[in-house]
Amino acid sequence: MAGARSRNFQGWPLFANSFRPFFLLAAIQTGLSILVWLPMFYGELSMTSAFVPRDWHVHEMLFGFLPAVITGFLFTAIPNWTGRLPIQGSSLGALLVVWLAGRAAVALSAEIGWAFALLLDAAFLALVVAAATREILAGGNWRNLPVVVLVLGLFAGNVAFHLEAHYEGAADVSIRVGISVVVLLIALIGGRIIPSFTRNWLVKFNPGRLPVPFGRFDGAVIGLSALTLIAWIVTPLNMITGVVMALVGALHLVRLARWAGDRTLRERLLVILHVGYTFVPLGFLLNALAAFGVLPPSAGIHAWMTGAAGTMTLAVMTRASLGHTGQALTASPATQAIYAAIIIAALARVSAVVLPAYSDVLLHIAACGWIVAFLGFAAAFGPLLAGSRRRALAIMGVPAPAR
Repeated sequence: MAGARSRNFQGWPLFANSFRPFFLLAAIQTGLSILVWLPMFYGELSMTSAFVPRDWHVHEMLFGFLPAVITGFLFTAIPNWTGRLPIQGSSLGALLVVWLAGRAAVALSAEIGWAFALLLDAAFLALVVAAATREILAGGNWRNLPVVVLVLGLFAGNVAFHLEAHYEGAADVSIRVGISVVVLLIALIGGRIIPSFTRNWLVKFNPGRLPVPFGRFDGAVIGLSALTLIAWIVTPLNMITGVVMALVGALHLVRLARWAGDRTLRERLLVILHVGYTFVPLGFLLNALAAFGVLPPSAGIHAWMTGAAGTMTLAVMTRASLGHTGQALTASPATQAIYAAIIIAALARVSAVVLPAYSDVLLHIAACGWIVAFLGFAAAFGPLLAGSRRRALAIMGVPAPAR
């Protein structure tokens, strides 16, 4: 029934499904944010934000860009989870306006006041949590309530970020809170969709060894990850934190190996999911090395954020955009170029920390890769998301079907 309502939606197709506007505008926002951030990093540009430049950059990635992608995914998945009707039309448009108001408020917070900016910015995730909770409870879908709890944690991290930045001068603890929530969301959602999508494809195209479905081992790893991340939030450079970080990183590698990713090389839409998840254990291991004093903490942070979050969001955005608009689930040349760009960005950003002598060059490579990946997504998938299927297929290099 939910799908029928979406197909019969009479308005602008951009507002027929939540993934359409949020994926598109999130991609544009993050691409432009990095385009602005690089000259800010080198002191060539300033902004009227109450946040110091680093905090503005982190905030707009962690609490601006990612919540938009999460919202697009969540409100697309919930009708499938519950059988209820999707949020669309004017309700979806209003939610989008609140998100855009938050982005403007953060950018202008030095002018409008930090407290007012906090209210405008925090309103978005508050509405998302309220709407998602209502839909899941009304549909009796208790199994997926932990996802909403984690989004509530992201809301709390955002509020704490504004408060910490104002009263302490910079946000540090709340950044780790937000990053921890994102890592757990990737571990939870990725642990469900990656083996499921992989199994479906292998059964059809490459019979043989199949991924192990989500089970008690996965639940235990996520539980241990949560405890480890709490320790990291409180004492990031403690030796005990480093030991458990290394242990949990190894467990995530075992988890990844159980998903038969090596058997999906022919289908890039699947390979990118496995590649993206690889940055989760890498982040744990790099943070372990930071706790032991071997590397700066930012190596692991960027493995999680540029690597895991950046790659997984593009993997989900491209797949969902194709699948929910009735396109073939295969990666076009344009899509594969987007994947290559984000992988280059992730590797370059982590390497910029590990190889400080080459940091300037690597930072520019990472920034360019990120910008190409996300603005490339907006260019290639924007027409499809906005409703122009034939133009989108032409941009992506896919022949349009004959009438």
